[in-house]
Amino acid sequence: MDKAVGFLAPVTIAICIFILNTLLPGRWVEGYVNKVGSNEKLKYHLNGLQVFLTVILIWFLLGYFNLVPFVWLYNYRWYCLAGACLSGIIFSLAVVLQYPPVSNSFVSDLFFGRIENLQFKDGLADAKMWLYLTGATMLELNALSFTAHHCMRFGNQASAGIILSTALLTYFIIDYFIFEEVHLYTYDLFAERVGFKLGWGCMVFYPYFYSIFLWSTVDLPDPSTPSWLLFLYVLIFFSGWILSRGSNLQKYFFKKDPERPFLSIIPETISDGNNSLLVNGFWGISRHINYSGEILMAAGIILCTGHPALIGPWLYPLYYIILLFTRQRDDDKRCTLKYGELWKVYQKRVPYRIIPFIY
Repeated sequence: MDKAVGFLAPVTIAICIFILNTLLPGRWVEGYVNKVGSNEKLKYHLNGLQVFLTVILIWFLLGYFNLVPFVWLYNYRWYCLAGACLSGIIFSLAVVLQYPPVSNSFVSDLFFGRIENLQFKDGLADAKMWLYLTGATMLELNALSFTAHHCMRFGNQASAGIILSTALLTYFIIDYFIFEEVHLYTYDLFAERVGFKLGWGCMVFYPYFYSIFLWSTVDLPDPSTPSWLLFLYVLIFFSGWILSRGSNLQKYFFKKDPERPFLSIIPETISDGNNSLLVNGFWGISRHINYSGEILMAAGIILCTGHPALIGPWLYPLYYIILLFTRQRDDDKRCTLKYGELWKVYQKRVPYRIIPFIY
């Protein structure tokens, strides 16, 4: 019975998150994307932090009153993963099949999707935002359950690094929800369609692969990582956070108000008369300095586990490298088409793609 419940748990939690997403109060904000065939901006109902905290509180209360053990998601992790895989496939097919083709290949349409922005009840729930909300919340639940298993197994000998890595991941997730509006201006929201890549990715890959550093280490004893090394790893994480959060905020404020300074950085731009591009601050360091930040944060998290020689934990930052380096090339092509000669001027002004002075 518990195996069947484990199999159904991911879709059940996803549905509960959708219901909370529509019922809990939130802020209505305009996004960056226009409605199809209109200059009117899409509106979004943002309450991700409230939904996230509500779900975590429910998880804690269920464990505290021994209704569902804290380690339940760990104990039935493989059944949960299987259920999430099937749910992600069904969701992707259901979304893609109801819309007309956008390419000559069904495989391409299924993977990348057909509809760009899918909303319910005039934005009360947005498919992309709900998917990221579901993925992030499930990732946190998995991380908490895995860490609870580690602490219960090893007791006083539990690894401080495992607890610290989970704390950093929790910070990463909560930070996303605090700046939820900022992400309406990022590549995922305005450039991707809703299909297998986004649907299966958020329902399966995000919550289960992003926690692979815990899958690989929670059953290992404390490696007794020196405190000064843990401090260094935390410093690596927050260095990445500064680059990622700082660059995304600078771009967000620039798009909202091109004249507004950010952290005393007065916007410096190049323009062709129709479009303007930032060329200073974070965006003068490299064309995708935020990607460098994402990679550094992932590296800091997995290093805290204290097992740098294991391959498993490194799959997390390695995935970021593959994803973001590929995305950077796609974004360069998109920007070349959108900005033309202006983008070539920007490339000369800011020659580094992601990593300053290296790439």
